Amino acid sequence: MFTGIITDIGTVLALEDRGDLRARIGCAYPAASLAIGASVACDGVCLTVVERGTTAEGRDWFAVDVSAETVAKTNIRHGRTAWAPGRRVNLERALRVGDELGGHIVSGHIDGTAEVTAARPEGDSVRLAFRVDPALAGFIAPKGSVALNGTSLTVNEVEGATFGVNLIPHTRASTTWDDVEPGDRVNIEIDTLARYVARLREMET
Repeated sequence: MFTGIITDIGTVLALEDRGDLRARIGCAYPAASLAIGASVACDGVCLTVVERGTTAEGRDWFAVDVSAETVAKTNIRHGRTAWAPGRRVNLERALRVGDELGGHIVSGHIDGTAEVTAARPEGDSVRLAFRVDPALAGFIAPKGSVALNGTSLTVNEVEGATFGVNLIPHTRASTTWDDVEPGDRVNIEIDTLARYVARLREMET
């Protein structure tokens, strides 16, 4: 379980196809503090640490295996956003009992991708617009929460299958969002509460 509050920006160091995709990610987390089997959200995708270590240059890293199902659901192998050595990714370690819930409840189970359709400055912030699969649009509500590339964000407005968010300077400085351009696809996880409300309504009808 995660909160959508990014705690590090990692860098993809290496990729290896070995049935599943093995990714090695450099990070600021001390390698020794990452237990084998621990969960780390990488651009919002909950992945399991299978190796850890330190490079000859002293950079701590961890490795994860990415299944074909996860690759198909996410932007990991999609166009300009595809993971490659040097690609920066948002990281968040799993929530621990007693941690502050600063964002919203995020599972790390990606529902699909959203396309960035526009980006424009608005004061010191940046306003982004997205287009999402219509099947997911019904779960997105104005002033509700959504996780995009692992970041907990508040929805400004919704119109059909499009919606918008604002990125304040702190969010931009603490994440990879300044790397994102119109036409890119980002990982989206809809609000867990919205999912359960919709399911309850289905059962009532």
